[in-house]
Amino acid sequence: MNPKVSVIIPTYNRAHLLREALDSLEKQTYRDFEVIVINDGSNDLTPDILKIYQSKINLRSLTFEENRGVSYARNRGIEKSSSPWIAFLDSDDLWYPKKLEVQMNYLKEHPDIQICQTEEMWIRDGKRVNPMKKHQKSGGDIFERCLELCVVSPSATIMSRALLEKVGPFDETLPVCEDYDLWLRISYRYKIEFIKEPLIIKRGGHSDQLSQAYSAMDYYRIQSIKNLLMNHPLNKKQAAQAIEELRIKCAIYSEGAKKRGKVEEARKIENLADYF
Repeated sequence: MNPKVSVIIPTYNRAHLLREALDSLEKQTYRDFEVIVINDGSNDLTPDILKIYQSKINLRSLTFEENRGVSYARNRGIEKSSSPWIAFLDSDDLWYPKKLEVQMNYLKEHPDIQICQTEEMWIRDGKRVNPMKKHQKSGGDIFERCLELCVVSPSATIMSRALLEKVGPFDETLPVCEDYDLWLRISYRYKIEFIKEPLIIKRGGHSDQLSQAYSAMDYYRIQSIKNLLMNHPLNKKQAAQAIEELRIKCAIYSEGAKKRGKVEEARKIENLADYF
C-alpha cells in the first residue's frame, strides 16, 4: 500500500543542512509517509548522508550528475512519488515533530480542501526574527496577496496530487520564483488554507540561498504574471489585479535597469502591462 504522503526534498551541496532536515522527518509523530530526496548534482557528502537515513526512514533518492535546478528536481521527485498527498521540504528548513500530524488531521476534518500551509518560525543567521507585515501568512482566497510576493512557503504546504495534476508542475524555465509561479496558478482557482500553529523553521542568511544568488527577483515574477495573463482564464477582477501588479513590478524593474545602464532591457519591460 502506498504511503499517504510523499515528502519531496531537492538538495544541492547542503549535506550538513540536509542531515538536520532529515532528522526533523525522523521525529515526525505521523509516520505514514515516504521521503524522496533529489540529489541535484551535489559533490559534497550528500550520498553518505542519504545512506545513513535509508535505514531510519522510508527514503528513496534520485541523483543527477549535473545541477539541473530546483524546479527540475522537484518535478522529477513528484514523478517518482506514489502518494495521494505531496509535501515539500527545502533542505535548509526544518519541520516540528507534529507538522505532518496536524496537517493530515486538518485535511481529514476538511475533506474539500486541496492545499494548506502552516505558520512558520524564521531563523536568520542563527537568530529568530519576526517577518515584516507583508510576509505574514494568511489563508483562504489569497490570490491578490500572492501577486505581490511569495506568501506561501513550499516547506509549509501539503497539497493533493489531484490538485497538482490540474494546475501543472513547477515551471522549469524559472531559475527562481518557481514557487511564486505555482502559487499564482493555484490561488486564482483554489483557496489555500492556513493553520496558524508554527510547524516549520524557515532558515535563511546562508550564501547558497537562491534569493541571495539572484538580485532581480521581480524579473521572474514579471514573467510569471505575464504567463498567467496569457495562458489562464482569470476572471475580470483577477485580471485587473494581475495587470496592476504587473505594471508596478515593471516600473520598479525598468527603473533599476536604467540605473544599471541597461536601457534597452528597461524599454522592453516598462510598458509590458499595456499589452493586456
